[in-house]
Amino acid sequence: MPKIVSVDARGFDLFGDFIGLTLIKCENGHSQYVLEVSDRHLNPLRTAHGGATYTMADSGMGAALYATLDDDEMCSTIETKIVYFRAVRSGKLVCDTKIIHRSKRIAVLESEITQGSRLIAKAIGTWSIFKTREASNASSSSY
Repeated sequence: MPKIVSVDARGFDLFGDFIGLTLIKCENGHSQYVLEVSDRHLNPLRTAHGGATYTMADSGMGAALYATLDDDEMCSTIETKIVYFRAVRSGKLVCDTKIIHRSKRIAVLESEITQGSRLIAKAIGTWSIFKTREASNASSSSY
């Protein structure tokens, strides 16, 4: 049975909470995060730090995949490639993420970060799906 992710709950994504991400949607292999860019997100060039944008994509991928996992499963990033198209100095960024392929142990996801109708960045990531320790310990002790 897929896991439920409450969009109004703090603590699901602690690093996302730390930088100010807000989870708007998380269901059926799709998620949406929003970030209101402020001075704390800016790099020395006074544009949004690439790490803030990358975190939106990574968190979006994790949430979209997490919502499809069974109770005894977890997931983790294997790799992510991101391409930055435009610099942002302020305003609201939206990250829409969807699963584009999922097997039993691997998933590939895609995130698009936009500001209004402008594409800011696009990322594709590969994720591992694995049994939790508790599930692994329970199955190994049953032999």
